[in-house]
Amino acid sequence: QVQLEESGGGLVQAGGSLRLSCAASGRTLSRYRMGWFRQALGKEREFVAAVSRTVTTTYYADSVKGRFTISRDNAKNTVYLQLNNLKPEDTAVYYCAADVSGFGYYRTPGTYDYWGQGTQVTVSS
Repeated sequence: QVQLEESGGGLVQAGGSLRLSCAASGRTLSRYRMGWFRQALGKEREFVAAVSRTVTTTYYADSVKGRFTISRDNAKNTVYLQLNNLKPEDTAVYYCAADVSGFGYYRTPGTYDYWGQGTQVTVSS
């Protein structure tokens, strides 16, 4: 069992930046492929980014490619999502998630076994 806790969300103007953190307890994060998802009000949860266990491979949704960067520090048991050049359409609750097997399709929420409670990101125009 692993517990995930996101932090770093907030209110920012368009064009601004935020850094989200996802801290894990209970198990070491190095065992898991990690992902970030987001869910805007009234919409389905959507994939944002993912990183492999060994940090050799990263994946991004087309809508955030070039603006967001996922990283992990296994020594600190933490995964990060750097959000740059934010747009109002990035407004959502952002969730981190852990995938135990590492073999499922990384874009699918059902692939992930553990989820955090989420952190709100609001981008004003």
